[in-house]
Amino acid sequence: MITNVNEMKAVLCEKYGPPEVLTLAEIKKPVPGDNAVLIRIVASTVTMGDCELRNLTLPLWTRIPMRLFMGYRKPRRFTPGMELAGVIESIGKNVTSFKTGDAVYGSSGMGMGANAEYIVRPTTAALAIKPSGLSFEDAATIPVGGLNALHFLSKAKIQPGQTVLVIGGGGCIGTYAVLLAKMYGADVTAVDSTKKLDVLRTIGADHVIDYTKENFWTAGKKYDVIFDTVYASSFLRCINALNENGCYLMANTGPRRMLLGLIWSWVTRKKTVFALAAEKTEDLKHIGDLIASGKLKPVIDKRYPLEQIREAHRYVEEGNKKGCVVITV
Repeated sequence: MITNVNEMKAVLCEKYGPPEVLTLAEIKKPVPGDNAVLIRIVASTVTMGDCELRNLTLPLWTRIPMRLFMGYRKPRRFTPGMELAGVIESIGKNVTSFKTGDAVYGSSGMGMGANAEYIVRPTTAALAIKPSGLSFEDAATIPVGGLNALHFLSKAKIQPGQTVLVIGGGGCIGTYAVLLAKMYGADVTAVDSTKKLDVLRTIGADHVIDYTKENFWTAGKKYDVIFDTVYASSFLRCINALNENGCYLMANTGPRRMLLGLIWSWVTRKKTVFALAAEKTEDLKHIGDLIASGKLKPVIDKRYPLEQIREAHRYVEEGNKKGCVVITV
């Protein structure tokens, strides 16, 4: 129990390693600058990205730059958490776009910090007013899964009746991708492990494939859009499974695949997209409005209190989560 009003609870990571390196501590409560707001966090999340940064199990081409950014031998002390929803408790003297008491949601930015009781965000950050029909928990799942799924599928310009394959359909980006592709009128095939298939059927996937039991490339089926969220499939297999004017979306990729994508787009009529989503307030609002109106319903697998952050990280790392894992503060 925090008795000092100038302190707050926050999860800290002070060395790279397993979930046990995370600690819950009392630290100084931040104060917003003239152009920033202080948010009392109600809900945040744990994503695979949080786990990768905690133990630095990133692809080699990003591992060294991230060590230079975060600390080479050990991280500069940081609080994980990339997504948040909460209530504005105070504002800087120059802030006019928000007021005290506003319910908001958005990204915590490159500095992370959402697995805590409070966070300061500048008014220039991706931050949106929460619609009354949008819960704090649902809102907290939007910045990673919702924004990236929206970004990639928008690039594909999906038309009703087109066929869409979502590889890794059971994750936070994947479930949003299935939901949005169905909303656009596509025929959706979702690929994931056995435990996630029922959820994929529930959210509207027309066809599900268990990759642990079936080689889904041998059927020879062609798709208008292939969305690979997990970087687990051969580039050439994905390209060859596209229709002549198809689009290959790569949410997780590396330099070699990016180069191949550029070359393939130049020499064929097939399109490749690999740039991650920019965090835009208007996109946050768009997804939030879709959820508030009942057109989308995010998949939340489990909820953990802040005190069980280690358990949440363990569960996410197991690879069996369906959709999103939420931290309640």
